Amino acid sequence: MNFGIESAGMASCETKLELSTSADPCPTVVYEINPLHDSRWEALVNRHPQASVFHSTNWIRALKIAYGYDPLVATTSSPDAALTNGIVFCRVKSWLTGRRFVSLPFSDHCEPLVNNSSELDEILLHMKQYVDADKWKYIEIRPTSCEPGPQTGLSRSITYSLHRLDLRKSTQELFRNFHKDCVQRKIRRAEREKLRYEEGNSGIILRKFYDLLVMTRQRQFLPPQPLSWFRALIASFGDNLKIRIASKGDLPIAGMLTITHNKAMVFKYGCSNAQVHNLGGVAFLFWNAIQDAREKCLEEFEMGRSDRDNVGLIRFKEHWGAVGTELSYWKYARNARKATGGWQEKLLHLVIPVVPDVAVRLIGELLYRHIG
Repeated sequence: MNFGIESAGMASCETKLELSTSADPCPTVVYEINPLHDSRWEALVNRHPQASVFHSTNWIRALKIAYGYDPLVATTSSPDAALTNGIVFCRVKSWLTGRRFVSLPFSDHCEPLVNNSSELDEILLHMKQYVDADKWKYIEIRPTSCEPGPQTGLSRSITYSLHRLDLRKSTQELFRNFHKDCVQRKIRRAEREKLRYEEGNSGIILRKFYDLLVMTRQRQFLPPQPLSWFRALIASFGDNLKIRIASKGDLPIAGMLTITHNKAMVFKYGCSNAQVHNLGGVAFLFWNAIQDAREKCLEEFEMGRSDRDNVGLIRFKEHWGAVGTELSYWKYARNARKATGGWQEKLLHLVIPVVPDVAVRLIGELLYRHIG
């Protein structure tokens, strides 16, 4: 999943390309910068209202550390000016799944930080030339609101639901709005069971979380994300990342990973022991995370994306009072058939149930860098 055109210095230095059409004789210059080396990107992220944790250099750095993805930002801002716009991509280079530009791998969403549709289309027209040269498989963006123009050639590839909970209410009001049977009752059950709560990002708590994650992913017929990915996230985000564990006695029964960025807490990963779901461990962790976010005066608890046909997961999020919005990914590929996958997932559904835990973890270590 990578692109095959690379100009000199593309990975770390600025490059530029002029785009012009007969209707527009004045070319638009698009520059490429490395967001990990150019401080203007972080400055733009810090002040842009549409920026999220997935735009942050911490997130981009973790992708680089764990998977080796080289990032770039395409912008119309000149090198000697403040950055006023930009779309961040990673180059995903894989012998297994192809070479492609993704904005961004393993990110629920990543809104182009542009001021208008013209800037968006100009940058996308620049990026699509890598695909047109037939050395990159496709480009993909994951915006929360904007849509590329028809001249870019991008089309919707898949649509999800994205849920967010507004925290600008009192803790008591938030609790009253939770579904009485599906949420409130489970929180009270967890309290009666005297579940133990712990949080942090130490190696010990990461191991508890990861063991639960392996269990959960096997249940879903999927390999777990590599342990190195979570270590990279912890190294990049520090105390802004928390792993939360619910235990019954000494037995961990549920875990979740959240990242705080600006005014939002983002729920990114969750896992549990299905045999003891009735103890309310998952609800117990969500309630603790929401209260933590309220104490930090955060304004939003983001509950992540859901497949549109996963009715159970969508209802779970709505029972907490979270509001869903449509989230569409957009893709440009010269060969639409080459850009579509599916065989990998079918193969995993056959393999995962019949291999031991150690093999499942190894599959995750080997596979994930190819599927970003």
